[in-house]
Amino acid sequence: MSEEGKLTPRNSANLLGHFEAEKTLLESYNSGRMHHAWLITGPRGIGKATLAYRFARFLLKHGQSGGADEVDSLFGDALPTVEPDSLTIDPDDPVFRRISASAHADLMTIEREFDEKKNRFKGVIGVDRVRGVGAFLGKTSAEGGWRVVIIDAADEMNRNSANAVLKVLEEPPAQAVLLLLAHNPGRLLPTIRSRCRTLTLNTLDDDTLVKLMADHAPDSSPEEALGLSKLAEGSFGRTLSLYEEGGLDLYNELTRLLSTLPQLDVEALHKLGDKMSRAGADEAFRTLGDLLCWWLGRLISQGARGKTSGLGLNESDDALMLRISQNADVNKLMDVWSKAGSLFDQAISGNLDRKQAVLNSFLALEGALKR
Repeated sequence: MSEEGKLTPRNSANLLGHFEAEKTLLESYNSGRMHHAWLITGPRGIGKATLAYRFARFLLKHGQSGGADEVDSLFGDALPTVEPDSLTIDPDDPVFRRISASAHADLMTIEREFDEKKNRFKGVIGVDRVRGVGAFLGKTSAEGGWRVVIIDAADEMNRNSANAVLKVLEEPPAQAVLLLLAHNPGRLLPTIRSRCRTLTLNTLDDDTLVKLMADHAPDSSPEEALGLSKLAEGSFGRTLSLYEEGGLDLYNELTRLLSTLPQLDVEALHKLGDKMSRAGADEAFRTLGDLLCWWLGRLISQGARGKTSGLGLNESDDALMLRISQNADVNKLMDVWSKAGSLFDQAISGNLDRKQAVLNSFLALEGALKR
């Protein structure tokens, strides 16, 4: 369970920017012939899990009027005759509170397991995490309504766990719903994708992200929120994470160092490396790696498409990218982008010193600019 008071998809009452997706789910429910499995896709942090929990609350609240004796062998026949016009459930509702407290008997959530020894989440969802899904969905509902399983994220399942879920999808129980979230649906088995109805969420626009930041990070200024939203490229989760990690200040430090190219300020580079190697700087180091790769990706995009504006946060960023792109081959920049990502990953996994990862990444970029 998350820390008390912290915003999580499980306890978020509101969802902005995905009206059409909510409308699709609601219309499907009201039709009386709702699909047994939904594949909710889109980039990380745009609201997939928030939508899934929102729909789960709705089903577990409104589905109680459909008893088991009203259901036949086809999925989704027991639906209320009064059609709800919104997925919204009051935060004070008992169903909302129980789901928020991970205490609803008819909801199962599957996520990656946290490795206490390594102090991080495991890389995949193993078969032990999904083994009970079939049995859970096969039981009679504890509250006389629906049973719901949320898998976050389905594209993180290994092959054994994916096959276990596939078996459930092949013979779906009545009045049960699987909500599979996927950041990269192409990683899923084609047979899983074919048995789900896909619901694709779009990235959020800057105005929506600024509104969300005003609600969930009221200490942030509109200008800061706008800058962070551009770095996050439409992901609220990413925007909030960058805010909590001082992402805008870190980005400004990054671009100040990059502005010294083609001859890096070695003293400033070492200071940045020392800062990232300190105890407690794990998340800042991860954020720096993400920002560097984001910046390099935009730089490569400029070189490939000849774009000269709108790639950075402001005109100064655009000018820096233009200057550097004019002095580097796109293929060399792609090599640097790949190398930097690998170096930061190695350091995060503990196989490389963090300062060395910083030094080597920036020096690789410097080397790519020398003729």
